[in-house]
Amino acid sequence: MLAAAARSSSSSRILLRSQLPKPSPFTLSRALSPSASRFSIRLMADSAFKKVQIHRDDTVFDAYVVGKEDAPGIVVLQEWWGVDFEIKNHALKISQLEPGFKALIPDLYRGKVGLDVAEAQHLMDGLDWQGAVKDISASVNWLKTNGSKKVGVTGYCMGGALSIASSVLIPEVDAVVSFYGVCSSELADPAQAKAPVQAHFGELDNFVGFSDVTAAKALEEKLKASGVPYEVHIYPGNGHAFMNRSPDGIKRRKDMGMPDEDEAAVQLAWSRFQSWMTRFLSP
Repeated sequence: MLAAAARSSSSSRILLRSQLPKPSPFTLSRALSPSASRFSIRLMADSAFKKVQIHRDDTVFDAYVVGKEDAPGIVVLQEWWGVDFEIKNHALKISQLEPGFKALIPDLYRGKVGLDVAEAQHLMDGLDWQGAVKDISASVNWLKTNGSKKVGVTGYCMGGALSIASSVLIPEVDAVVSFYGVCSSELADPAQAKAPVQAHFGELDNFVGFSDVTAAKALEEKLKASGVPYEVHIYPGNGHAFMNRSPDGIKRRKDMGMPDEDEAAVQLAWSRFQSWMTRFLSP
């Protein structure tokens, strides 16, 4: 992934850079949005979530929990936008899947949320990826000490890449489901995965080396070498972030040049997610 670059569409481009030791794993072109960077700090208003504070090393971060207290846990990792409406939608959905899960969203951006592409890019550029892995590890351990006997990790785009990394770097993780994101081997080599991994990609995703079909197939080869149970699914006719189905999410995807809508693919992906997490997180 080092220094790889390729065009994704007439309106967007992805540049992949090293994920070690600093900031950004990839850059979505600023051409997606002309706005200057600005930040918004928003508190979670949804009463379905309980806000908790998690300690790790010498820092404390907020996380948001929803679901049955004694259910298997799933850490839900944000896209580059931050902890916004869409990641909350995903966590709520996960908590309602049978047989019941306890979903936890760690706030990797410490309260900041990108309201447009430029903001999201700036936030992701500033992310300490090794620190984010530590946040995920602390979140997994929080769930395990608060009623969840087994804990999985899932994520979307940036969070999908971090999910793959967690399968390699966090021994306490029991299962992973990644949506359209692959970490660089500099951060974590998927060939060294220790937890079962299921991964989902859109056939039309053009973010080369990060979440396109080539990246998906390369991930599959790495997982094959790891020896862990794995599944890699590619959805025909779907682009990046195809799981985002809220009205605001659909509008945002269209504004970014991703107009495809495929509810059947979304439902199939959720079904596969549910089966995978149930299989590996059940007592």
